Amino acid sequence: MAEWLSGRVTRKRRWSDTHYSLVISAQGPSFVAGQFIRVGMDLDGERVGRPYSLVNPPHQHEHEIFFNIVPDGPLSGELAALETGDNLWLTDAANGFLTLDEVPAHTRDLWLLATGTGVGPFLSMLQTAEPWQRFDQVILGYSVREPANLAYRDLIGRLEQDHPGKFQFVPFVTGESIAGAFSCRIPETLADGRLERRVGISLDPARSHLMLCGHSQMIADAVKTLEQRGMQRHRRRQPGHISTEKYH
Repeated sequence: MAEWLSGRVTRKRRWSDTHYSLVISAQGPSFVAGQFIRVGMDLDGERVGRPYSLVNPPHQHEHEIFFNIVPDGPLSGELAALETGDNLWLTDAANGFLTLDEVPAHTRDLWLLATGTGVGPFLSMLQTAEPWQRFDQVILGYSVREPANLAYRDLIGRLEQDHPGKFQFVPFVTGESIAGAFSCRIPETLADGRLERRVGISLDPARSHLMLCGHSQMIADAVKTLEQRGMQRHRRRQPGHISTEKYH
């Protein structure tokens, strides 16, 4: 059973009324980019913990989580109320299989498609050397409802500058029309080919792998479309083309 480690908030960022990031100083845990840990607080005499993916790469000593306030949720609102210097808890072990270790060796094009805070594990991966050494092309599709929730644009901009010709970022803002962003859901652009035309790369079972993270309906709709195109879910005993992690 995982043990709890004491942590302290060293930085906080409020992206909007509902979306926040916390940077946490703690002695551990070690993890692989894409994994999640449990974060906890002592509330009314009980330790309440929930899983949160890490945004930081493994080589950084401080840990960062990106989350939204869940209405009537037991923890997210309390986390959002924390300030620099406040204490909280982290588990000493990380979990999850949405990692680059799971991507088949023959993959040349890596597609990372996220909704909301599901972009977190992908940002962790993209701050490591592995994707840039392994793949010819990396595409990040990131969908939110409101423009203010399109977080980490500074980090994404640095990735674009550092990896020209190899990395493409495609924003989706479904709540309003924004220049340069799709105003529809990710699965729609997979179904009609708009995403492929936008980046100039075809989804090809022989060379493509897709990692989907975020809202369960996005994942279900995207997987259905991709399966119609000859792709299948990835399993260790049966390698495929689609890896998923549902947030809700």
